[in-house]
Amino acid sequence: MLTLKSFRKAFGNQLILDVPELNFEEGTHWVKGKNGSGKTTLFNCLAGLSPFEGQINLGQVSLRKDPNAYKLKLNYSQSEPIFPEFLTGNELIKYFSKLKQAAPNQVNDLVEALEVQGYANQPCGTYSSGMIKKLSIVLAFLGQPDWIILDEPLITLDKEAQALVTQMITEHSKAGTSFIFATHQDFENTHIIADYIYEVKDQTILKL
Repeated sequence: MLTLKSFRKAFGNQLILDVPELNFEEGTHWVKGKNGSGKTTLFNCLAGLSPFEGQINLGQVSLRKDPNAYKLKLNYSQSEPIFPEFLTGNELIKYFSKLKQAAPNQVNDLVEALEVQGYANQPCGTYSSGMIKKLSIVLAFLGQPDWIILDEPLITLDKEAQALVTQMITEHSKAGTSFIFATHQDFENTHIIADYIYEVKDQTILKL
């Protein structure tokens, strides 16, 4: 279970989110909300990329007290990823593979499935938005995470890639991986069934 307790996030005097307590059970979670509502801010905090007040725990593992163990259990793909322009895709894949303790065959399978190998030797600064997104998806599925967070997982992808990512989500869900994904529009993908639905609204998170 992924839990938030006394969670609060603000930028200066501007409160973004205030969540006294929230439990994400194992399963697939759809978080919706308007642009600017705080979805991405929430995900950045859950992934350990942004400071916050309160507690975030995965089971008995605290993000604040044991961030390395926590981040082995949770992966994240941002809506519009930004990677260092001078690094190649292969360099990022190698780094995250080691960080996430991914098996070599898993790396190869993901790279081939998302057809990243054709440009992985090029610097990220030369990539299109779709190429960046595919690389981000590869990184999000490396290792054996219990949870994967996908912010706007299908944007900038062509239809073939969207179908593949959808298949990856459904297969990993059946194998026991929990997902949290976000859209700012109604989710119309009939292949991904959300067990739980939330809305980020009025500086908090509402379970629907």
